[in-house]
Amino acid sequence: MDIFLFITQLLVVLGCIVMGTRSSGVGLGLWGGTGVAILVFVFGLAPGAPPVDALLIVLSVVLASSMMQAAGGIDWMVSIAAKVISKNPKQITLIAPLTAFLFSVGAGTSNILYPLLPVIYDLSYRNGIRPSRPLSLSVVATGIALACSPVSAAMAAMIALTDTAPWNFELMDIIKVTLPAAIVGIFLASLFVRRLGKDIADDPEIQAKIASGKLVAPGATATAVKAEVTVTSQGRWAAIIFLLGVLVIVIFGLFSGLRPLGADESPIAMTPIIEIIMFVSGTLIMLVSKPKVSEIPTMTVFRAGMVSAIALFGLAWLTNTFLGEHSQLVADGIGGLVDTAPWIFALGVFLVCVLTTSQSTATNSIVPIGLAAGIPLGLMSGMWAGAFAGIYLLPTNGSQIAAANFDESGSTKLGTKLVDHSFFLPTLILAAATIAVGSLFGVLWGG
Repeated sequence: MDIFLFITQLLVVLGCIVMGTRSSGVGLGLWGGTGVAILVFVFGLAPGAPPVDALLIVLSVVLASSMMQAAGGIDWMVSIAAKVISKNPKQITLIAPLTAFLFSVGAGTSNILYPLLPVIYDLSYRNGIRPSRPLSLSVVATGIALACSPVSAAMAAMIALTDTAPWNFELMDIIKVTLPAAIVGIFLASLFVRRLGKDIADDPEIQAKIASGKLVAPGATATAVKAEVTVTSQGRWAAIIFLLGVLVIVIFGLFSGLRPLGADESPIAMTPIIEIIMFVSGTLIMLVSKPKVSEIPTMTVFRAGMVSAIALFGLAWLTNTFLGEHSQLVADGIGGLVDTAPWIFALGVFLVCVLTTSQSTATNSIVPIGLAAGIPLGLMSGMWAGAFAGIYLLPTNGSQIAAANFDESGSTKLGTKLVDHSFFLPTLILAAATIAVGSLFGVLWGG
């Protein structure tokens, strides 16, 4: 009977996640809350703890990053990234993804990629490099960047889940595994991706466009396209203040002795530290760069962040309610599978990313199961980062569509059969490389 109830309640959880996926956006949160209602009122389970810490981190980070965007800070960061890419055009299949990755880590969002797409296309095509190669890997690289950013919604969820007893796994314990794993993963993936697809000279579709005059031959274009952004001194200062805030968070994460002491005379946890620093950063941006505060709710970062917070609230509450009742059963049942095949955890995160296109949703859905199963946290962090590439397995993400539209050569394709698009193989390659390297790093020094 217990097994029957477990399976029935698990089907409720999975059904609500599937329905939320079909609704997308705030629908994920609504279906998560509805699932809680079913578990509580129909099955008599005690409501789990809402993810308050994760929500507060998301809200504070979204507020600060939206202030930065309103002041022009993201535009300034884009202009710097464009200059970095243009200095190494022959190695653009590696340099562009790494640049997009690092700037996404700093900003805590992959939205920074959009203005860079025409720059990546133009520089690659002018230098005779098939544009789909750097474009596809750059898009996918921003997915795993959120597992390395101190200020992403996914990291907020991960910290809230692991920075408590009995795990006490803090921000830097995660980043010291995910960041090097992601960088090595991008490098390894670039070695494969630079060989995907035909060279421009051997591609009959591109050559036909050149012959018809629809496309200028590589090397004949006059000047490189610039990122379509407006750079201001206010934007520069806003970005600097925000990035300094990120740096301060990292320093507090590295040196716990610098943190104020709590009631028990031990350093306070990183969760309130992140929230405090982000509020201070937002205030300084408001005083120095003077963005229009009334425009904050209209910023794309703000809107995306609020949607993530709602989805996080509902789904994390749902999984907490379910696991609160069945944690021992999950630990006994899944723990044995994980001991013999740890990749099952990575596969779970990857598949939820595919279905929801949300790294924070995947974190809140699968990481609690991994914790209950007793996966070592270092190993879990390494696999968690690589699995984030899964949001690009299907050609449904806005950045994928934008990359295909900016590629005038037509080499970047969205396909017609879900698996024949330009991002499919780069997604699998980067995920596999980062998971493998991350697992190794996690075992070696992740704890």
